[in-house]
Amino acid sequence: MTLSRLAELAADPSASFVLIARDGSDTVELLTGDVLDVDLLADIPLTIDGAAREIFTMVPYRQVRERGFVAQDDGAPLRCIVVDEHLHLPTDGLLAELPTAAVPLRDGGFDIADEEYAAIVETVIADEIGRGEGANFVIRRDFTAEIDVDDRTAALTWFRALLTHERGAYWTFAVVTPGHIAVGASPEAHVVARGGVVTMNPISGTFRHPAGGATKETLVDFLSSTKETEELFMVVDEELKMMSAVCSDGGRITGPHLKEMSRLTHTEYMLRGRSTLDPRDILRETMFAPTVTGSPMQNACAVIRRHERKPRGYYSGVAALFTPNAEGGHDLDAPILIRTVYLQDGSLSVPVGATLVRHSDPHGEVSETHGKAAGVLGAIGAIDRDEAAEAREDADAPAAPQSLAADPTVTALLASRNARLADFWLNPQGDGFTGPFSGASAIVVDAEDRFTTMLAHQLRHLGLDVTIRAWGDVDDAELDSADLVVAGPGPGDPRDIESARIARMREVVSRRIEARAPLLAVCLSHQILSHSLGIALVPLDAPHQGLQKAVPVFGEDASIGFYNTFTARVVPGSVRAETAEVSADPETGDVYALRGERFASVQGHLESILSRDGIRTLERLVSHALA
Repeated sequence: MTLSRLAELAADPSASFVLIARDGSDTVELLTGDVLDVDLLADIPLTIDGAAREIFTMVPYRQVRERGFVAQDDGAPLRCIVVDEHLHLPTDGLLAELPTAAVPLRDGGFDIADEEYAAIVETVIADEIGRGEGANFVIRRDFTAEIDVDDRTAALTWFRALLTHERGAYWTFAVVTPGHIAVGASPEAHVVARGGVVTMNPISGTFRHPAGGATKETLVDFLSSTKETEELFMVVDEELKMMSAVCSDGGRITGPHLKEMSRLTHTEYMLRGRSTLDPRDILRETMFAPTVTGSPMQNACAVIRRHERKPRGYYSGVAALFTPNAEGGHDLDAPILIRTVYLQDGSLSVPVGATLVRHSDPHGEVSETHGKAAGVLGAIGAIDRDEAAEAREDADAPAAPQSLAADPTVTALLASRNARLADFWLNPQGDGFTGPFSGASAIVVDAEDRFTTMLAHQLRHLGLDVTIRAWGDVDDAELDSADLVVAGPGPGDPRDIESARIARMREVVSRRIEARAPLLAVCLSHQILSHSLGIALVPLDAPHQGLQKAVPVFGEDASIGFYNTFTARVVPGSVRAETAEVSADPETGDVYALRGERFASVQGHLESILSRDGIRTLERLVSHALA
């Protein structure tokens, strides 16, 4: 009966339905209902006529505008299906009913030629990362083709192929609505909220299985890559910013693990924390994954707007299922929309992106997009599959990454990554703090880098009552009333006097200094403070984006994470500049920290997971500023 229901839906061009196969389940869920397009996440109708309803939603990338970020607007709808029917179909039975005939592609190829894409990569590295606009950015290109088969038939054919040939996907899904069809196997749960616990799953680093299958040697080479390791750390930092915004306990990281799929293997961490927010608010505050946008998030959206040639549609958005729970609220399950094929009027599109960092090789990033597209196209059977590279669990298949994950060398390599990370974020965090600065208030001024949410959490851990205010919203009265002002980090050139944001951060810093009121300045604001003290600001020869360094901080060596393109620099050996004591690199003169009468500053990000001595150093600097 249930299988015939799917056949009935597939034959009706006006019907809308969703198929979901969750990792580890032996059933496929079939959701049906009416389509409702809404404008904002707050408009998603979790209750209708007083009754809680289950809602499936496709959230397009353009919704980042709800967070005040820029995006090309293609009008992709925030599409909801109000679920009237939720069935569980046996996977084996469904496979027997779904179409199997191959769906040939014609006129296939990337919408941006390889050399053009490589040139875009070079530009982003030089002009964006090189100017301090951020640590990493994801620029996408699309593989496109035409088909001569009905879109719905193609979608069901490819969904069957994914069920048969893909493994390790968090969700394998098909979303069929009039005018918009998507089929995919997402490896990544972007955000999940159940029973007051929020989980995020940052995944980064891509190992494309070589022809003939993976070996221990090839996997170890991948895991030993500095680029791949630092990419993952930067993504974890970015998602911890989101976790700290929605979770009272800041979020704890566990891992790393291998995420094994048929043709690709990724590395991942898990982040968990507690929250009482409405799930729609959780979804808004976590739009979208840095693995497909970049960091810092707000500026990543601006970089995407400058360098991508067309809107993103649903790529890098999420599919979200809101399910009523026993507590009277809704649970949220929202995988990221990657590894997905989009169909519209006989045209196929597979968007893929590469994460660009300071030491990216443009042609290597071109190859990564080819690998990701091939992973999707091979899984749906649109191109020939390398059965050995997929390494399925057949008796005749060669060793798979799954069997290699337990290898002692692989296990040790993964575990060794955490030795570089801050215990603060690896250990459980409470949400009631009685630290050394209890009773004092602090305003953290956000200069468009949400590292401020992590910084605020650490300050609360030290006992401060903390409020975060955007640079354009905080007024002078607020600044004057706070016991401590923390002028935060942000992207851009600290010397840019034409920038309203830089100008306002200069005012914030100078106002506190002139009033001799406690101030802590971080990263960009540290550079601004340095400049106000007559210290030169210069661009680094190579940006320090996601770089961990052991540096002197007033008598103690500290392991700190850096995300900076510019630095304050004194003559090597200098220990003072005007009214400030200087802690600098003895060879280069790069200034790591300053302190003076009721102020302190630091170039690095003490809140980063890369700052093993972050909380200790933060307490020392705050203590000096408040003394």
